[in-house]
Amino acid sequence: MAWYAGNDTGGTPGILPGPYYWWEAGGMFGHMINYWYYTGDDYYNSIVSTAIQFQVGTGDDFLPANQTKDEGNDDQVFWAFTAMDAAELNFPESTVENAPSWLSLAQAVFNEMAGRWDTSTCGGGLRWQIYTFNAGYDYKNSISNLGLFQLAARLARYTNNATYTDWAEKSWQWYADSSLWDVETYQVFDGTSTDDNCTSVDHFEWTYNYAAAISGAAYMYNHVSPA
Repeated sequence: MAWYAGNDTGGTPGILPGPYYWWEAGGMFGHMINYWYYTGDDYYNSIVSTAIQFQVGTGDDFLPANQTKDEGNDDQVFWAFTAMDAAELNFPESTVENAPSWLSLAQAVFNEMAGRWDTSTCGGGLRWQIYTFNAGYDYKNSISNLGLFQLAARLARYTNNATYTDWAEKSWQWYADSSLWDVETYQVFDGTSTDDNCTSVDHFEWTYNYAAAISGAAYMYNHVSPA
């Protein structure tokens, strides 16, 4: 938080200084919600709430206009994870008039991601990029699809709505059948190209892909087999 200047005069709430990306700011504020929950220290709460609400955009869906050239499905879902952190941990709702609830923000992102599910190539899955003019639109990557899986699992657990359960199962089944992971070694790879119908694979491995899969599976297990 010492690096964060979004609440200072002239700063932009919700934005971290370079070299940090917009999605990393979303992740950071999720950590700050957890910090509050586990420590009881509410010193940063108003700063965190203001930052999140400032980045929801005009559609209350974490699609702010100033991120259009950079924002992909994975970026958007990281902010949705933070909204789910807030909902699950009962983080105080914003006191700003007509501000969307934490749950509604996560649901809006889910609805948009589900609407982008692309069956025109690879039998389904999400493309990395949201907008056709951004490099990477022809790429279906693990974090976007595992992000949808985790978000659906968390919403299923939180709301007990079968639609979210169905989407968690659907997105996981597509992922499990794809070339994005090795079923024998459990290696999770970065992405694959729509140009060859997702037959090739980029073998880079990132820890957040593993984390998205493991946490999504844990949320889903807790939903269907509650303690």
